[in-house]
Amino acid sequence: MLANVFTKTIQDRWISAVVGGLSLGLLLWMGMAVYRDIDLGVYTSLPEAMRTLMGIPGDADVTTLAYGAIYSTYGALTLTGIAISVGASTIAGEERDGTIGLLLGNPRSRTQVLVAKAGSLIVITGLGGVLLLSGGYLVPAMLGVELGSTAVGALILHMVVCALFYGFLALALGSWTGNRAVASGATVAVMLLSFVAVGVFPLIERLADAVEFFPWYYYDGSDPIINGVSGSHVAVLGAGIAVFAAIALVGVNRRDLRERSTRESLVDRLRENPTTRRLVDRLAGSARVSRIWVKLASEHQGVLLITAAAMFWMMGVMMGPLFAAIDTSLFEALDQFPESVMALIGSSDMSTPEGFYQAETFGLMAPIAVMVVTILVASRGIAGEERRRTMGLLLANPVRRSHVVLQATTTMVVYASVVGLATFAGVATGSLIAGLGMSIPNIAATSMLATLVGLVFGALALAVGAGTGQSRLATYGSIGAALVLYVLNAFLPLAESTAPLAKWQPFHYYLSSDPLNNGMPWGHAALLLGLAWALIGAAVWLFERRDVRDG
Repeated sequence: MLANVFTKTIQDRWISAVVGGLSLGLLLWMGMAVYRDIDLGVYTSLPEAMRTLMGIPGDADVTTLAYGAIYSTYGALTLTGIAISVGASTIAGEERDGTIGLLLGNPRSRTQVLVAKAGSLIVITGLGGVLLLSGGYLVPAMLGVELGSTAVGALILHMVVCALFYGFLALALGSWTGNRAVASGATVAVMLLSFVAVGVFPLIERLADAVEFFPWYYYDGSDPIINGVSGSHVAVLGAGIAVFAAIALVGVNRRDLRERSTRESLVDRLRENPTTRRLVDRLAGSARVSRIWVKLASEHQGVLLITAAAMFWMMGVMMGPLFAAIDTSLFEALDQFPESVMALIGSSDMSTPEGFYQAETFGLMAPIAVMVVTILVASRGIAGEERRRTMGLLLANPVRRSHVVLQATTTMVVYASVVGLATFAGVATGSLIAGLGMSIPNIAATSMLATLVGLVFGALALAVGAGTGQSRLATYGSIGAALVLYVLNAFLPLAESTAPLAKWQPFHYYLSSDPLNNGMPWGHAALLLGLAWALIGAAVWLFERRDVRDG
């Protein structure tokens, strides 16, 4: 056991930064290679207002477009997600795992533990930034592309500071609540609200100036890839980091830390109600854990509720009135965008409600939301039980290994369905409120496809966890695969030589048929469902043939 809390935390978490950095470096190489083979005039010939909105200079080159398309969005979201995960796990994660008592049993004060954990958060986030910076210089050199005036270092600096801002917010929330799900879920909700606001508010004249109230604006509002480091924007984010660090310090020293969470679960609360007691007892089964999926569902209810609420309100209901408030003259300018450009944002025509929702809600956010819950449940359902040393107790009951895997699958399907249903309800409600006239069956079809593609990567995490017993490998491996395949789905069709390859990854069968306008492509849905079940079958096969570790 490592005596140093700082190095122990880094040892436990460094793999996430490495997977994220390498995945994005690979994506940058692919994106830059594709951009070399297309006519950049489709970008540089856009109206000046549109180029300003997209952060594309008049003399944009391959490097500017590749960094803007991959690093600025996917890189920032990935690095921020890593920082949030580490920040939420520093104190609240130790309490959840029941190790905070052992940690504080050593001759270290709470302040020293918090400082060590915060230091590890900075180092891990910095490691991710270094890997991104290395890839940012190495990839152009490998492809023989000139960097020119592209400010790669400035972009990475803004990205790291932004990630630390949200990481320390999660640290502060975890220190005050002791609840990892609340700390990570609430921080992700704040990040997504900020990300969406910065992307949508500039399209609405009355709300354009309001973007300065959202942290994401201070990451890319000054276009660091073009204009270099903005000292004032970095200072704003740095001040937020300092404030959150101080709040975390006060919280961890004032609150009673729990050696293990004693929070009442949803199942316990339903059992207390005479109306629902009999139904819940029947679902939960006997003490022989005949209903493992109910137990697993209760353990992660916080993340589910936050994710479903964010998709319903932020990405569903709110988007309808926002679309109605956008100046129609902007859509006339958007009509000049080439189809290849619009494909990068997940829509072919943002002047319609369907195109707008496809770009803002279904293109990126909906599959991410479903994957958040499916990958969480899948990685914790098998490998997580082994990491917590409870798998031996679980299998000591008269249950087969295949039953354990299928019970985890049940929870995963239920969680994915709840998020998909919340997305459907939110988009349908937003359309009705704003009078957009969208097809309710088509909204349902698109929400179902988002659920299915999320289940594919959840099933991948389940298979990796069942085959290796490593929850972190299951989590980061499936997230890395999803990130790579999502970006490939956007870039492969841009070049004729790579376009046929797009059909060999699951995201092609998500939105390629334009389900919001054309309805359910049953063949695509069947293929995604079949792929998910094949991965679940692989998980059963791998788990039944592997030596299970009790610790």
